[in-house]
Amino acid sequence: MSNIHIGISKENRLKIAEGLKHLLADSYTLYLQTHNFHWNVAGPQFRVLHLMFEEHYTELALAVDDIAERIRTLDVAAPGTFKEFERLSTIKEVEGVPSASKMVDLLTKGHEQVVKTSRQVLKLAQEANDESTVALVSDRMRIHEKTSWMLREMTR
Repeated sequence: MSNIHIGISKENRLKIAEGLKHLLADSYTLYLQTHNFHWNVAGPQFRVLHLMFEEHYTELALAVDDIAERIRTLDVAAPGTFKEFERLSTIKEVEGVPSASKMVDLLTKGHEQVVKTSRQVLKLAQEANDESTVALVSDRMRIHEKTSWMLREMTR
């Protein structure tokens, strides 16, 4: 680590970055899952889900970059391999191609998990007065809460 002076101790930067690594891994795993489902969705809701999943994975692609760059701003290396993401993520890969309704259910749970991971990082960032990470994570929570709500509404 460099000797940087941004008002956050090295110890707190390491703790926050470790939390952000988990958020990055969850977000990237959710991105891959969403993209996979976009390619493979079938059934009566094909068009709606195909387009919705595209919106979601496009948003997630930008998010993972923001999260990784925040980790780097804290002067910590960002994970970037499937092996690291698998180890860090609480969202597990899906085998095969589930039904469209199962895809919606899995993605709903995935977005809810990202919210829970975000809450853990948010607490660390708040305790360290790291407003930049607080803002980033708060924005991610809001987006994932709204997305999970929209996905839940698909099953009513």
